[in-house]
Amino acid sequence: MFRLTGLSAIDFNQLFNLSPNPYVILDRDLRLIGMNDAYLSVTGRSRGELTGMGMFDAFPSDPQSASGEILRQSFAKVFTSGAVDHIPLIPYPIVDEKGELQERYWSATHTPMLDEKGEVAFILQHTVDVSELHHLRQTAGDRNLEMETGLLRRVDAVQDENRALEQEREYLRSLFEQAPGFMAVLREPDHIFDIANGAFRALVGREDLIGKPVQQALPDVSGQGFFELLDQVYRTGVPYSANGAAVLLQRRRGEEPEQRFLDFVYQPIKSAAGDVTGIFVQGHDVTDLRRAQDAARENEERFRTLAQSLPNQVWTATPDGRMQWCNDRIFEYSGTDSFYFDKARGSGLLHPEDNENVRTRWTGAVESGETFETELRLRRHDGVYRWFLSRAIPVSGADGIIQFWVATNTDIEDQKNTENRLETLAAALGNRVEERTVELQRTQEVLRQSQKMEAIGNLAGGIAHDFNNLLQVITGNLQLLGREVAGNETAEKRVNSALAGATRGARLASQLLAFGRRQPLAPKVVNLGRLVREMDHLLRRSIGEAIEIDTIVAGGLWNTLVDPTNVENALLNLAINSRDAMGGQGKLTVELGNAYLDEEYARHAFDVKAGQYVMLAVSDTGSGMTQAVLDKVFDPFFTTKPEGKGTGLGLSMVYGFVKQSEGHIRIYSEPGSGTTVRIYLPRSMEDEDVVVAETSSAPASGGSETILVVEDDEAVRDTTVSLLMELGYRVLKARDADSGLAIVDSGVPIDLVFTDVVMPGKLKSRDLAIKAKERLPHVGVLFTSGYTENAIVHGGRLDAGVNLLSKPYTRDALARKIRQVLEQTRLEASNSTKPQSAPSTVTETMAGNALPLTILLVEDEALIRISTADFLQDSGMRVLEAGTANEAIAVAKDHAIDILVTDVHLPDMSGVQLTLALRETLPHLPVIFATGDRNVAGSEALAQTALITKPYDYDLLVTRIRSMVTPRPAS
Repeated sequence: MFRLTGLSAIDFNQLFNLSPNPYVILDRDLRLIGMNDAYLSVTGRSRGELTGMGMFDAFPSDPQSASGEILRQSFAKVFTSGAVDHIPLIPYPIVDEKGELQERYWSATHTPMLDEKGEVAFILQHTVDVSELHHLRQTAGDRNLEMETGLLRRVDAVQDENRALEQEREYLRSLFEQAPGFMAVLREPDHIFDIANGAFRALVGREDLIGKPVQQALPDVSGQGFFELLDQVYRTGVPYSANGAAVLLQRRRGEEPEQRFLDFVYQPIKSAAGDVTGIFVQGHDVTDLRRAQDAARENEERFRTLAQSLPNQVWTATPDGRMQWCNDRIFEYSGTDSFYFDKARGSGLLHPEDNENVRTRWTGAVESGETFETELRLRRHDGVYRWFLSRAIPVSGADGIIQFWVATNTDIEDQKNTENRLETLAAALGNRVEERTVELQRTQEVLRQSQKMEAIGNLAGGIAHDFNNLLQVITGNLQLLGREVAGNETAEKRVNSALAGATRGARLASQLLAFGRRQPLAPKVVNLGRLVREMDHLLRRSIGEAIEIDTIVAGGLWNTLVDPTNVENALLNLAINSRDAMGGQGKLTVELGNAYLDEEYARHAFDVKAGQYVMLAVSDTGSGMTQAVLDKVFDPFFTTKPEGKGTGLGLSMVYGFVKQSEGHIRIYSEPGSGTTVRIYLPRSMEDEDVVVAETSSAPASGGSETILVVEDDEAVRDTTVSLLMELGYRVLKARDADSGLAIVDSGVPIDLVFTDVVMPGKLKSRDLAIKAKERLPHVGVLFTSGYTENAIVHGGRLDAGVNLLSKPYTRDALARKIRQVLEQTRLEASNSTKPQSAPSTVTETMAGNALPLTILLVEDEALIRISTADFLQDSGMRVLEAGTANEAIAVAKDHAIDILVTDVHLPDMSGVQLTLALRETLPHLPVIFATGDRNVAGSEALAQTALITKPYDYDLLVTRIRSMVTPRPAS
């Protein structure tokens, strides 16, 4: 094999052109990159013509032919194995000097040429034209053929033997080179390097050894006695060996000599006549072992010095458990001048009653290799026994084998005497700990239940989002289909059945959203006493005349801020559950009163804040529930009713609505004793709002206005467009907010923008509404969504002044909502000349003469970034968003920023690194780290920083920002 560091290392004129045999070098793409004159002569081609050409372009060959396959397989074998490959005979035609294709026979050898990494970079091809010899074999007579054949066989045999010898030689050279110990062969009296393996070259730190006398190759060894030893071995023929011999080697040019320790042998090499012709050098570098031994000795001395200075008794033992050494504290304590024990024989200092226990424990520790620890009594020099804690640990070497034991005896007599006095106190403490443990377990159970409900709620909300989009496509197309099959009674019946199923699905999705706390609430200040009295007729009709209803309303009932529709649904759900639990007969009690949940209650409930509440309780005389049922009663789809009699979402919906309203719910029940559900809703100090009941009985009419539909779901978008066109509207459509804004900018008249809330792209739907209002002040905006925890809902409540149509919606609901928003927009436009007393709900103005704060928000989680940016913008701040640190750096170059709010764990660098990068140009930039970590490593030395942990409260974030930044005055 050849090892190349580059083609420039080869002198082709000298190496190739003097050879009578053809040679050519090919790269990994089988391009001809160099050839000698003999190769050019045989092929009848010029160097300029062949250089750079592919082998099979210069000499075409059918890949399916025998010769083509043999040649390609040989090249592939060399590149794969890195070994020489021979082709004894291969037919391969070439074009002669007359331009005619001439059949020729060749013998080829392919030798790999390695690069610096030891990988095959090139192939050296050596070819011999054996065409005449091949023809001679075919045309010779029987006698001549037999002689020639014998000669050729002998030649082939010799070639095979030579090849085998070469392979064996390469194998031995490979073993020599890879040997872990260093080896070299020195020839002649001057000890000239004939060969040296990799370990030897690594030891001396140089490669250029071969052919040099040892004194010239290793001048730094001069004067250390090694050259003289070589002369001695060469002169006497007697081997020489050494263990741990020190040698100074200058392993790198310009560095100080380094001391190494070697085990080595100088073995004389003798001829057949017995004369010494050279020396074989073999050995191992034992520097690390020698240093480890020295370190061990130093550590042992250090340990003994330390052990003697300690006030405790210290002793060591052999791996098999025999006493080895002890410090003077043992002799001083015992008054003896000797101390011994092993695992079979105890010590005379031990109390007789402790002997058996100590012997058993010590024997077990020695056999298992585990720590020995026990309390025992040792006799003092005056005959008094004192309690000691004896502890021994095994010390193991790198191989894991125990080398010795080290132990201490610590006097615990005083602690033992104190134990009796502590028993009474310990018993009292035990009782208190037990009480606190029970209390902690109860709190942990509440926490576990709360976390479980939160996780299931998130899952349910996410499912409902996708489900609503699917239902929107289904219901929309069914209503369109219903008009096309009008008059076909069978088809109409099937469409209506499908619509009824879709409606049930929508109700199911709504219940999932309620449980997941993802429904858009429209809270109002209401008096629950009035609301419950107005529901009396509905309740009686729902649960039947056989059940007695008793409604109790306490005097002076407080108001509460709650969504009235959801209160009605919750009360109706609880009443129906009670009806089923009572089997249609019994008594239902609805109770309303004021309640105060104190800190003690809140601490145990965990999921409620202390304060004033309005309580709504529903009690029945039904069968009650076991504790196992109570543990799962709020889980979605959990029900004790027979199959087909309930979805298991009623109580889940009630739970989600109450938690989203910042309230609290508790269930009290026992088998055979009925059930009471108590709902606590926060008290409101405001006057009761006038609640106007919405009606869906108004006719669903259309119109001729122009509506821009912005929806990323293609199926939903197509269905919505079809419904609106059927209602007579002129419809424009866009797949995202950016496309929708482009249509607005085109100048086409638009009366209403109907947009989904969450869509892909940089521009969000809320921003689209703002920009559309800026360009078309009198355009209406109607949002739609199947999942409303987003830019237009904060704290679970729909932003004031925002119109929302929840998915899935029917054709009639869409028609009514579109007309409502258009009429509302038209009314606002007619009053636009009147002065405004407050900022718009879509665009928010800044009061005073200060510029809005500019926040650089860096967060790689898109949903967190979107909701946080929306809240900050709603708080009157200007927000620049970035998903990575590099994006943030680019934004900071083009915009003036007042404060950086960043996550710590970003895709390309940490939040701390981002801070340092930005502060190179903005040295006083305030920074808030918004992260789930409790501390930010590396931020301790940074001034003007703050930490807010996820999940963080948006109001707290705004307060923290304003406490760190002073608004810049407007120019």
